[in-house]
Amino acid sequence: MVVTLPPVTTEPSVEPTRGADGPGASPGLRALLVDDEAPTLSELAFLLGEDPRVGSIRTAASATEALRALDDTPVDVVFSDISMPGLDGMDLARVLARFADRPQVVFVTAYDGYAVDAFDLDATDYVMKPVRPERLAEAVRRVLDRQTEKSVPTLDSVDPTTGQGARLSTPQAPVPVPDEVIPVELAGVTTFVQRSHIRFAQAQGDYARLHTATDSHLVRVSLNALEERWGQYGFVRIHRSTLASMAHITAVTMSHGRCTVTLDDVVLQVSRRHTRHLRERLARLSPRA
Repeated sequence: MVVTLPPVTTEPSVEPTRGADGPGASPGLRALLVDDEAPTLSELAFLLGEDPRVGSIRTAASATEALRALDDTPVDVVFSDISMPGLDGMDLARVLARFADRPQVVFVTAYDGYAVDAFDLDATDYVMKPVRPERLAEAVRRVLDRQTEKSVPTLDSVDPTTGQGARLSTPQAPVPVPDEVIPVELAGVTTFVQRSHIRFAQAQGDYARLHTATDSHLVRVSLNALEERWGQYGFVRIHRSTLASMAHITAVTMSHGRCTVTLDDVVLQVSRRHTRHLRERLARLSPRA
């Protein structure tokens, strides 16, 4: 069977099966696809065009074209190749990171060697070529999860007697997403570790070592960056070189003025400086009578 894919133009364009931004536009994610290989770009546009969660699709054959397209119309997510002439996908992501209203980035590449760098750039996902429809659908789900994290509305100013006057407001603190997947390299192979499986992280220079129940993984991100990123998801600093997941803490022990925490079967020292903060964080988690 031969499948005819939609043509790709050299200028950024809206994919014909989805409405352009503006009056009458289809609801859903606004996506910009960037790849210097026309067949790959066409296939990606075709697969995303089949996803009802995607509202509009634009395409660009280079990072430079993508930036010109973003000058005209903002998007929610950029699906980008990495290895491209001129500005590559990593360069593009670094530029997008400086946008006031930055779009999410999903890398779509044939190379797994950039996975750690992608994590350092806060990419939402890292999809390997050849792209499988179900894997691309998972990437779209992760984009939507992050979008929800930033903009879930809450009810405010409700009259308790009449129920009138309710209005929607955006919370100051982001709503946690179900989980995050971190790409890690082990023996030359890129694997993906869920944030919820990480018990603690330890600083190793400008890197951090993530410890799960079965393995440890070195990633190129500082412990300070991890603390800022994961603090809202239950990770707390217990030492200047250690970040622990409160979800995995099974015991806190005070002995002779020193504090230790047990994470499943691992015992870690808590510095005096961080003991009070840890106990306050744990107390907020305890059910009140």
